[in-house]
Amino acid sequence: MDRRRFIRVAGGSVVWAAGVSAAGCSSAIPPEAISAWQGPGAEPDLRRWILGYAILAPHSHNLQSWLVDLDVPDEITLRCDLGRLLPETDPFSRQIMMSHGTFLELLDIAARERGHRTEITLFPEGAFGADKLDARPVARIRLTADATVRKDPLFAQILQRHTNRSVYDLARPVPAAAWQAMAEAVKPNPLRFGFVGPEQADALAQHRAIAAEAWRIELTTPRAILESFKVLRVGAAEVARHRDGLSLMDPMVVWLDRFGLFDRSKAPGPADFATTSQIKDFNRKIESTPGFLWMVTDGNDRATQVDAGRAYARVQLAATAQGLAMQPLQQALQEYPEQAKPYADIRRLLGAPPPAQTIQMWARVGYAPSVSPAPRRGLAAHLTKT
Repeated sequence: MDRRRFIRVAGGSVVWAAGVSAAGCSSAIPPEAISAWQGPGAEPDLRRWILGYAILAPHSHNLQSWLVDLDVPDEITLRCDLGRLLPETDPFSRQIMMSHGTFLELLDIAARERGHRTEITLFPEGAFGADKLDARPVARIRLTADATVRKDPLFAQILQRHTNRSVYDLARPVPAAAWQAMAEAVKPNPLRFGFVGPEQADALAQHRAIAAEAWRIELTTPRAILESFKVLRVGAAEVARHRDGLSLMDPMVVWLDRFGLFDRSKAPGPADFATTSQIKDFNRKIESTPGFLWMVTDGNDRATQVDAGRAYARVQLAATAQGLAMQPLQQALQEYPEQAKPYADIRRLLGAPPPAQTIQMWARVGYAPSVSPAPRRGLAAHLTKT
């Protein structure tokens, strides 16, 4: 989700600081916040080396809610940080579980690169209920050296993969070979992979309309937007301190924030510039999108959610290898009441009636200028202290 240009100032008004310089405000992500994207290098510990790639997995709102325990030799225990959830927009933590699946997939790919097989046991102490998570492990991973393990060519894309929320190149449709590469990447997974491009103009228009409406609803639902504000990091100092969440580096907004004019404690009103400008900006990006993809599963239990996350990680890596950009569109898939209509509309469009089927991922795909990687907290932040 693109939340990079929110501007709400004290009193609900907007300040146009004509002629005022935002001196000292850089729009670049500070290097220390993205140093993890250089990879683990010559890290001698195998598990830490593998985890150095796993922590680069995509995660909803960039929360990075992964906790790992290395107490048992040759094993990794993965838990969820229960303080890093999205109770308003992801009330049943489906997206959080998918984000643990992306972690596990990158972990497995990295282990293969070092000649090791992973034995991944999901929910070794029992699966979470449908309504909430708890402190039990999401997975237990045992590493075994195995000379017969084949390296995965997608490993080369891990350091290159970034979520891209910019305007795409509408004049460059996604080639058939690229769609095929993405489909091949998820073949082992029990799900339905689909896509749409300019050759299906009516369907493409429906995708765009649903995405735009779901985004408008999220922006105008106070509790939903405030959930994003809680993890919004404004300016280099905040980004460097937290290394997670949603980075906002716009020099003017950083300047406003420095002077206490950017109020993140209140949701902007539907008619405020902060809201209307975001809607306009997102609509422009949606209209520039030449293709959408989706992944549908039978059922929606916790293991299915994790496996869907693993599949998405592979799809995005495969797209990266094809030079493509991708941005998940989770708004219409979110299960809070205000999204009921887009939720029903996208399922009707994709032929995925609940509860028998679940759309686990819906994303825009296309060619776009390269973007900076998202901040990462580094491996030490994910290790449990014992």
